[in-house]
Amino acid sequence: MLIEEHQVEWDDHYPIRVDKYMSDILGYLTRSQLKNRTREVYINGKLAKLSKTVKDEDFIRLCLTDPPSLDIKAEPIPLDILYEDKDCLVLNKVQGMVVHPAQGNYTGTLVHGLLYHLKNHEDNFEEANLRPGIVHRLDKDTSGVIITAKSQDSLEYFAEQFRNRETHKQYLAIIKGLLPQKEGQVEGYIKRDEVNRKIFEMHDAKGKHSLTKWKVLEEWSDYSLVELSPVTGRTHQLRVHMKELGCPILGDPLYARKDKIYKDASLCLHAFHLEIRLPIDGQVHSFEASLPLHMLNLIDQLRTMGG
Repeated sequence: MLIEEHQVEWDDHYPIRVDKYMSDILGYLTRSQLKNRTREVYINGKLAKLSKTVKDEDFIRLCLTDPPSLDIKAEPIPLDILYEDKDCLVLNKVQGMVVHPAQGNYTGTLVHGLLYHLKNHEDNFEEANLRPGIVHRLDKDTSGVIITAKSQDSLEYFAEQFRNRETHKQYLAIIKGLLPQKEGQVEGYIKRDEVNRKIFEMHDAKGKHSLTKWKVLEEWSDYSLVELSPVTGRTHQLRVHMKELGCPILGDPLYARKDKIYKDASLCLHAFHLEIRLPIDGQVHSFEASLPLHMLNLIDQLRTMGG
């Protein structure tokens, strides 16, 4: 039996069916798979059906049969380890790696690599947990610092800091265009696009509050290297905010057009800095991950050609 628990993040004012939310929005399983495998559904602790509607912040608990396809096997995937102690592992995630298994990604994820690296810690998490040790996420195409926990206790220790916004994260991005000033911030509400449910957009009043601070580090004729500090942690926040400012992140397949000069550029967004308290001593520690090669090469080209 597999237990999947999820707190709903739903920006729209109208409710959505459980099966539609899990399938269409989260991409967890198809609606047909949910129908065939679901034993019980609980919404906020009460027994319900897959057709039951949920709204923002509702808590879903699904009891599912456990098919062979979801049997996660440890895989010897190379991991770029920045720091490790008895409680946690800090990694530099490479671009293109999915963090945890989901629909269409049943192998080669960070979780598969963690299970191999942390063989002696496999009993530290609940048996049905498909995301052992995963505290926070980075998009598949975003590289950089990510912290993972080695036990349920350390997982909660880190998760509480993220919930309370006690962590400090900084990203580096190459953007298309020039910002109006050297430093600033973008603030507003982020909601799902009403046509394409897989992307987000800014709105005057609907959605979730978001705030990002930005600082220009270097400029060329029509490109910039910027430091982005998210105060909130909304899905696709940095990508949406840069688009809102008229300077989308170079290589962004969702929020930017293909660049005329750097046509083959992949997403130029890297989580380079994280500050977080560790349970080993209760103190704040800082971790940094070097820029990936594709961004370093682009910066060299921009410096040489002047954009």
